[in-house]
Amino acid sequence: MQESDIIIIGAGPGGYETALAAAKAGKSVTLFNGDRLGGTCLNEGCIPTKCLCKNAEVIGTFRNAEEFGIDDFTFSLDYNKVVERKDRVVGQLRDGIAMMLKSAKVNVVEGKARFVDEHIVECVENGEQYRAEDIIIATGSESRSLPIPGHDLECVKDSTQMLSIDYIPASLTIIGGGVIGLEFASIFAAFGSQVTVIEFMKQILPPFDSDIAKRLKQALTKRGIKIITSAAAKKIEQNEDYEIVVTYESKGKEETVVSTDLLMAVGRSPRVEGLNLEAAGVEYSLKGIPVDDSMRTNREHIYAIGDVNARMMLAHVATFQGFRALHSIEGVADEIRFDIVPSAVFTVPECGMVGKTEEQCKAEGLEIEIGQSFFRANGKSLTMGESEGLCKLIFEKNTGKLIGAHIMGVEAADLAQQCADLMNAGATRHSMSQIIFSHPSVSEVIMAALHAVK
Repeated sequence: MQESDIIIIGAGPGGYETALAAAKAGKSVTLFNGDRLGGTCLNEGCIPTKCLCKNAEVIGTFRNAEEFGIDDFTFSLDYNKVVERKDRVVGQLRDGIAMMLKSAKVNVVEGKARFVDEHIVECVENGEQYRAEDIIIATGSESRSLPIPGHDLECVKDSTQMLSIDYIPASLTIIGGGVIGLEFASIFAAFGSQVTVIEFMKQILPPFDSDIAKRLKQALTKRGIKIITSAAAKKIEQNEDYEIVVTYESKGKEETVVSTDLLMAVGRSPRVEGLNLEAAGVEYSLKGIPVDDSMRTNREHIYAIGDVNARMMLAHVATFQGFRALHSIEGVADEIRFDIVPSAVFTVPECGMVGKTEEQCKAEGLEIEIGQSFFRANGKSLTMGESEGLCKLIFEKNTGKLIGAHIMGVEAADLAQQCADLMNAGATRHSMSQIIFSHPSVSEVIMAALHAVK
């Protein structure tokens, strides 16, 4: 039996980043890699979709060539080369992770893990056992599906399968108007697919501020994407021509949409099956593994980070939850603010957010002040041909502190990060008013929103 200071189950962002940090701190680490290094984010999520997003962005620029004085511009898209580029980027990053883990002397076990008891973990594939005083579970999540008739048909794809296709769908129906669904909608609409999105909630991007969600819906609709909100998918069938027919209910009426391809994008579920958590006495459910603010489970020395605890399913959150768990093991306090987490959706235009939405503030009874600015008044955005967008800042009235930023437009993800930096520094309306913003820059939309506070 091999022994180490820490066992980490799962080699996604949370798992491998924590393994590297623990090794740097002088601890011996065993890391179970149950699939491919980098986990869902690198292999089936964030990185491959961003590769496709970049291709879609370039294509959009070509199609708007006339705006830049280029006439009679034609191009053809070789989707095989698009996929090759995606795979090349993913492979390069995966090789880089392997090299870093090897350099740090992390013991990587290629196989799935299951608990034997609260300190011993076994490799499913070969039965070898490993022991550690502290164990971190970082097994991530898997695509969820709606339990409706036809959900298990072979023609129904999840996001992983969608990334593996070698063709551009003539038409694509997407069930789910969240981050995953809308990114794929933007991508394949740019590639030439006729895209329809069916969303159960009354707005797309349910976690985002409603003003941003409404404007994004308008922008995507202008780009030819049909978005149906307040609609419940009821069943999926294939007709005699092998077309996919989705029946949905909206406003008390049943309607159908027909397409060549279908993506099920209704969220993800924590991956808890197969770990034999009962042997370790770890409490869990299909909703995930409950943890405290130190990422501890009900067992003092067993932690759960990332998607598997279902607190916030974002790759960067998994990484910092891993750091929090490691700090807890070391008995060290930290100042990580899990209430200030930037997030983004890479649609066209892209959206970014951090902090509270206006709706959340109202629900909590907070007195707030709001400032808005528009990208059409920003010089840099206009020169880029990216005039579509909104920046919305929310300040707490009593303290003047920035507590929310919601942005749709070019570079929105980076602008949201800039606002997250300000929030971590305790920025207020006054302190922000003393900051010099470079000109011309897209970030001036933040300054304009600040000056527009009412």
